[in-house]
Amino acid sequence: MGSLDLNFTDSSLSQTDVFKPLDPEDFRKQAHQMVDFIADYYAKIESYPVLTQVQPNYLRSRLPSTAPHLPEPLQTIFHDISSHVIPGITHWLSPNFFAFFPATVSTAAFLGEMLCTCFNSVGFNWLASPAATELEMVVMDWLAHMLKLPASFMFSSGTAGGGGGGVIQNTTSEAIFVTLVAARDRKLEALGTNDVKKLVVYSSDQTHSTFTKASRLAGICPSNVRSIPTSRDSDFALSPELLRKVVEADVESGLVPLYLCLTVGTTSTTAVDPLEPLARVANDYNMWVHVDAAYGGSACICPEFRHYLNGVERVDSLSLSPHKWLLSYLDCCCLWVKRSDLLVNALSTNPEYLRNQPSESDSVVDYKDWQLGTGRRFKSLRLWLVLRSYGVANIQSHIRSDVRMARMFEGFVKSDLRFEVLVPRRFALVCFRLKSFSRAEPSYVDSLNRKLLEWVNSTGRAYMSHTVVGGVYTLRFAVGATLTEERHVVAAWQLIKDGADAVVKVKGV
Repeated sequence: MGSLDLNFTDSSLSQTDVFKPLDPEDFRKQAHQMVDFIADYYAKIESYPVLTQVQPNYLRSRLPSTAPHLPEPLQTIFHDISSHVIPGITHWLSPNFFAFFPATVSTAAFLGEMLCTCFNSVGFNWLASPAATELEMVVMDWLAHMLKLPASFMFSSGTAGGGGGGVIQNTTSEAIFVTLVAARDRKLEALGTNDVKKLVVYSSDQTHSTFTKASRLAGICPSNVRSIPTSRDSDFALSPELLRKVVEADVESGLVPLYLCLTVGTTSTTAVDPLEPLARVANDYNMWVHVDAAYGGSACICPEFRHYLNGVERVDSLSLSPHKWLLSYLDCCCLWVKRSDLLVNALSTNPEYLRNQPSESDSVVDYKDWQLGTGRRFKSLRLWLVLRSYGVANIQSHIRSDVRMARMFEGFVKSDLRFEVLVPRRFALVCFRLKSFSRAEPSYVDSLNRKLLEWVNSTGRAYMSHTVVGGVYTLRFAVGATLTEERHVVAAWQLIKDGADAVVKVKGV
């Protein structure tokens, strides 16, 4: 039972004609070679320029215009990866990568990704792979406990009636989009209309740009997407008082408040919106409240950062991205909701070919109804291996180490009178810039910092990024690459000082 007759042969094919794309012994041999190649890459990653030095369209001229008709040996492919692909990579895993936010990795997550790819499970519903669904439910509850989320966000509180729980999305963009759609449908049903023209959504001017994109995709009129100004006085956090004024004005105009997106750790400066007072405003107007904690949320597994989630009991959904700080590789976004039935009502599809008894009984979770697409990978294996292999204590230590190194860098900046820190450091990002004593024109100082950033990045020895916040051009130094140690931060600061010497001399300051 459960096996097929393997004695059947097709006499028209000889053994040499048989194509075997997955032969276990061949796989064993080539996989060992690939692991050696990857380990060597990690071992010598510091030898590569962090920021790629190639020009647009460099690769097309190096590769054939058509695919090979006959197979090529793996060693030839390795050679082309080394000669052509690696030079065109910006090395996000380099210990000298300090741009954007880190994309963290680990041995455990890599092994989990290997298992995920090994099983190739397409777990769109429970029956398609019960272990894929149930392990994800377990891991999402584990993370919820680590974050000390209310029980209303967990499967362990019971899913009857569409209760709380979590799901792994691909990115924050998808997490925001699916919750927006759920909020929209709930509101339209309550209003007894299909007219979305009066629905309004709210965020600060520091909220990630994906919110505007998701709002438009959800059918919200662009003129009804409110981006509420913040200021340096409030460390670029959203003001509850200003939010209430904006909402009140919309209500008086006959519009309908729908959705509030709050952020714990904005992209530009890691600003934190105060959840509790802002959620109170939203609750007064029956808005859906979502918390985008893509970056800062991971730090909240440490007790000293947990206060940034105070008030989370008043929100409807929360998402964070373990690939940014929890060592899990791309892509991985964890989304928790209080009422999963609202997601299911908005996103459910039930074609005949997917019908089955467990799903019809409402006794299982079908994750296809919690996301935009249908197919999904067994991503929970990555998080499961990370949590089991390292334990909460080591992951907390990893986060604290990054914060400690960022604090050290912040101290370097403050000790040099040529520089200033633009906003208080909360996590592992330092926003700073070179200042000018002899000229006060903002455009001149901005130009000075652009030149400094270009100088540093052009060396290939470190990579930083920038932002403009409050109208001020600002350099961002984000600590967090898995391989980064104190010596890399010290070397980066020395490089920045050398760059400052060079650009100031050229500019004649």
